[in-house]
Amino acid sequence: MSASRPEPSIEASGPLESIGAALFHPLGVEGVYARTALYEELLEKLSALISRERDPAAEVLRFPPVMSRRELEKSGYLKSFPNLLGCVCALHGTEGEIRAAAEAYESGGDWTRSLGASDLVLSPAACYPVYPLAARRGPLPPGGWMFDVAAECFRKEPSRELSRLQSFRMREFVRIGAPAEVAAFRDQWMGRAERLAGELGLPAKLDAASDPFFGRVGQVMAVSQRQQSLKFELLIPYRPEAVPTACMSFNCHRDHFGLAWGLADAAGEVAHTACVAFGMDRLAVALFCIHGLEVPRWPSSVRRRLGL
Repeated sequence: MSASRPEPSIEASGPLESIGAALFHPLGVEGVYARTALYEELLEKLSALISRERDPAAEVLRFPPVMSRRELEKSGYLKSFPNLLGCVCALHGTEGEIRAAAEAYESGGDWTRSLGASDLVLSPAACYPVYPLAARRGPLPPGGWMFDVAAECFRKEPSRELSRLQSFRMREFVRIGAPAEVAAFRDQWMGRAERLAGELGLPAKLDAASDPFFGRVGQVMAVSQRQQSLKFELLIPYRPEAVPTACMSFNCHRDHFGLAWGLADAAGEVAHTACVAFGMDRLAVALFCIHGLEVPRWPSSVRRRLGL
């Protein structure tokens, strides 16, 4: 009898393996885990802290882990990141056709050959559904809009590293308005994020960044994004001398979504957009890596800030 294949470990044989084992349980696929009570309790406190930082004028929306495939296509995601996208597929056809596909598995066949794409994709970021939603409301009011959005997201990046999950939670503050309003919102939050990281005892720094655009054309897009200072990240090393992990991002989209969705004010001026994204899982893991697994022994100032 052959030996069974062991479950994939987290940070296999790496320096963070013991921390990962206390926070997650493998589910047979790299980057997809069950979360322990220790982890979830901290993440709830972290979410509450972010809510206290929210602008009172922000509208709160919570999105499901799926969104319209057509809306994501129109937003341009397929052009920029086709390698990261997950599409929801299902069996289609008559009862007999669906039954035959299901029974193919029992006879050693591949039932997935009968799958067809549905009208849903897995949300790659929390903010994508908000732009068409806002556009359906008509012209922007004076001062524009501000949203607090969150979703369980997916990106096809299988990895055993704690810093790169395939299924992860993202929280975002989104600003839609005039160019100066949007730029001021993004810049203000960069300063607030550094302060917040310091209050949580996290050794963070801000740096210019670019998105992981796909292919050779994507490399040109990434260079342009850096040159125009459209994206910054809050970087936190999980351990001394480690390559830092991007735990927050500050993104200026200019008129990209305004043009895609017809977002404009009453005078017809195309709106600009920006978002501040909190990588909830990355921030939670960073707190455990920096302060340890015994939460009662964390610095009192950090526990107080989180309401622990």
